[in-house]
Amino acid sequence: MREKSFCWLLAAAVFLNLACGFRRNDQKVAEVNGTVITRLEMEKVAGKRLSDLRQQLYKVEQEKVDELITATLLTEEAKKRAISVNSLLDQEINSKVPPIGDQEITAFYETNKARIPVEFSKVHDQIRDYLKDEKIAAQKALYLKTVRANAKIVKYLKPPPVYRAEVPFTGAPFRGTEKAPVTVVKFEDFQCPYCKTVQPTFNDLLKKYDGKLRIVHKDLPLEAIHPQARQSAEAARCAGEQGKFWEYHDKLYSYSPKLNAEELKSYAKEVGLDVASFDQCFTSGKYRAAVQKDFNDGAQLGLTGTPAFFINGREISGAQPLEAFSGIIDEELAQTK
Repeated sequence: MREKSFCWLLAAAVFLNLACGFRRNDQKVAEVNGTVITRLEMEKVAGKRLSDLRQQLYKVEQEKVDELITATLLTEEAKKRAISVNSLLDQEINSKVPPIGDQEITAFYETNKARIPVEFSKVHDQIRDYLKDEKIAAQKALYLKTVRANAKIVKYLKPPPVYRAEVPFTGAPFRGTEKAPVTVVKFEDFQCPYCKTVQPTFNDLLKKYDGKLRIVHKDLPLEAIHPQARQSAEAARCAGEQGKFWEYHDKLYSYSPKLNAEELKSYAKEVGLDVASFDQCFTSGKYRAAVQKDFNDGAQLGLTGTPAFFINGREISGAQPLEAFSGIIDEELAQTK
């Protein structure tokens, strides 16, 4: 009987949690002449900004919790020894840091001379104090690591929910597996040097996550600084019309920033396109609206620079290393299991 009651209470708790989640999304935040504005609507228009603020708050909370954990551990340790916390720090940290010798100070000055445009005699004491502070910090970190290792620490602080942007990409060119569990949408500019730098990373990701990854291309031509970016994006769409978007995409990046109209036509020939058809498509401006739509989509997402990426809606900006992408992709794959 008690087991049945427990099961019923558990089921009720789950139902209430779900119900609270739904109510949170449907919760009224305002009402205008009878028209209700819900929290969900607010989250849609301010989700990224709210998410950033929540992450900042969580970071501060983590730092303060860690400070309190450290203070608690030091207080307990000092109490065991029947001394003050300051005495404990002197014994375990300050007394174990050797004096900073002149040879060490001179070596630091010579190594960093280019960044210190001041005579050695004038910065001698400052360098000594800096080196001492560095060694104290290192010794303190080592001691606290030992103290923490011997303590039972449980953290109950939970991170805010991951923000996922709604990124439209229907009909956009993609590489990889169409129904892959992880989709990376990349907003790029063919004249952007950082976009060019990150391309090999995507080739590595497709190999590493074979069958599990789809990479989608969207254009964000920044004409103010890259005047040939928009026409390059339109040219790539024309190449896609002949089934060679990605071959042309790779060719553009290999030659970038050489992307004037005549060069774009020569690249079409290099990848084996019907040049006459390509030229007709390119000069007609057939894909001007499609490229503009991508640009508008990026602006709606708050993008102001390239490259920018969304991994299952999770934003990551800049020419990040393979590890940065892999970390998020692995998390997403773990959630699908």
